[in-house]
Amino acid sequence: MEAAAATATTAPTPATHHHTTYREVLAQPQFRLLFSTRVLGISAETLRITTLSVLIFRASHSPLLSALAFGVGFLPQLPGSMLLGALADRLRPRPLLTAGFLLQCAAAALLGLVRMPTAAALGVVAAVAVLTPVFGGATSRLASDLLTGDAYVLGRSLMNMASSGAQLVALAVGGAVIAALGTGQALVVAAVLNAACAAAIRLRLPDLPAPGSPPGAVLSASWSGAGRLMRDRTVRRLSLAQWLPCGFVAGAESLVVSYAGQRGFAVGTYGLLMACGPTGMLLGDLVVGRLLRPSAREALVVPLVAVMGLPLLGLAADPSAVVCALLLLTSTTGFSYAIGLQRPFLEALPPGNQGQAFGLLSSGLMTLQGLGPVLVGAVASLAGTGRAMAVAGGATVLTAGWMASWRRSSSRSSRRSQALRRGW
Repeated sequence: MEAAAATATTAPTPATHHHTTYREVLAQPQFRLLFSTRVLGISAETLRITTLSVLIFRASHSPLLSALAFGVGFLPQLPGSMLLGALADRLRPRPLLTAGFLLQCAAAALLGLVRMPTAAALGVVAAVAVLTPVFGGATSRLASDLLTGDAYVLGRSLMNMASSGAQLVALAVGGAVIAALGTGQALVVAAVLNAACAAAIRLRLPDLPAPGSPPGAVLSASWSGAGRLMRDRTVRRLSLAQWLPCGFVAGAESLVVSYAGQRGFAVGTYGLLMACGPTGMLLGDLVVGRLLRPSAREALVVPLVAVMGLPLLGLAADPSAVVCALLLLTSTTGFSYAIGLQRPFLEALPPGNQGQAFGLLSSGLMTLQGLGPVLVGAVASLAGTGRAMAVAGGATVLTAGWMASWRRSSSRSSRRSQALRRGW
């Protein structure tokens, strides 16, 4: 059974050799709708998180609570996926996605229009985060239904670029929006963007049927489905391969401001260094997705993970601000390694659990990106920020070595299986 699963992750398929273009992917009208609403939705979410952080800091003067406003939307996603993830495979996508955007709209409007204690505001964000994997899983499952082969891989790449680009734009204009309108009205703007997404989905997405209805109640089906996914060796490995490097590098990125402060860099340098992350991700996805053939993307998975970690080692040497920016930019281009894992991950998923699997993948990624800063920050308190960022880079390189070991093992298993089928 494991040998067959291993074969699925390495054996070439016709889709591995056909090079689709972004234009072909965006020619699919329903995927184009998902893509455009994701851009608006991520922009609204980034604006809401940034504004809420400013609002809480002004009310409490607490850096800890302000930082918590950024992270409180991450950690609740994992229990939400474990307990409610089956809904992504049970409900029709149009009403489910419409409800998701309306829920985000209501949360932003409530935060902007109603004065409430800090704990209550954080509770609203956490409550929405519990349901986020359901909506995200349904979106990813629908994308996998609409696109096949390399078109699906490039579709995921486009979604990643949409996320990075929307974050860059929202971060760039968020401060201006808050300064011009105030925190309350900025949150209303975020609510309006989510309402526009809900209207677009309701009016333009066909009312497609649900993919199926797994037996059992939602809670038990979600829990058993998550357990079944994590017990599958191939799914578990491919999930960890997408979680661990991102968590380590997110931990390093969380120290950029304190690293720049301790190095005595100019205040304007902080924004430049922070912008290197989404910029590198955007460039990496564009180059790997657009210029490389499918087989090359999958062959470069491990080297690109190593690219994520190796530049961070140089931060321990206290380089100049320009070199720091180049190191961070180079490191984050390696995030494009995930493009080469999309086809193997999709093919490894059991039928009937794809929506939950995508939700679990996303919530696990968010959880690791929330825990990474905590762990790397703890190292920084003992060894300093530069060394802590280098430790995160070293952990990423070790993860690349682990991935190389099981990918070689899977490749050998695949060759043995092919030889047996040929009668050798």
